[in-house]
Amino acid sequence: MSYTVFLGNLPLWVTADDIKSWLAADNLVADNVKVIRNPETQESKGFAFIEAPNQEEMNSIIRRFDRAPLEERLLRANPAQPPKPKGAKTPAGAPPAAKTTDRGGDARRPTGGGGVKSGKARRAQGPQSAFAEELAKAL
Repeated sequence: MSYTVFLGNLPLWVTADDIKSWLAADNLVADNVKVIRNPETQESKGFAFIEAPNQEEMNSIIRRFDRAPLEERLLRANPAQPPKPKGAKTPAGAPPAAKTTDRGGDARRPTGGGGVKSGKARRAQGPQSAFAEELAKAL
C-alpha cells in the first residue's frame, strides 16, 4: 500500500530539499520527496508528493502541513490520489468534463454554474470520508 501525501499550494521557489528540511525539523520521516515541475521550463507547478514509510507517518505529515501558513497562503496536504491512466474514459452515466473558457479569463476555470461551493454549503452536506470527518472535527 502506498502512503503518499499530496502537498499543494506551494510557492514556486520551494524545492525538495526545503521540504526535507521542514520534515527533519519536525522529526518526520519521508522515503522520498518530489516537487512536480513543468517539463519544458523546469519551473515548479506548486505541488509535491511526499512518500511516507507508513500510515502513521503519513497522517503526521498531513497534520503538520495541512493549512500551514507560508508566504500569505495556506498549504494543503492530504493523501495522494492514485494517478488516472492516460486516455481513460469516464464511466457510463458520468457527467462530461467541465468546459473551459478562452475569453481572457482563467482557462482552468469551468464555465457555467456549479463553481466552488461556499464553506457553509460544503459543511451542510456533511463529511464524505474518514479524512473529511477528522478535518471537520478539527475545524
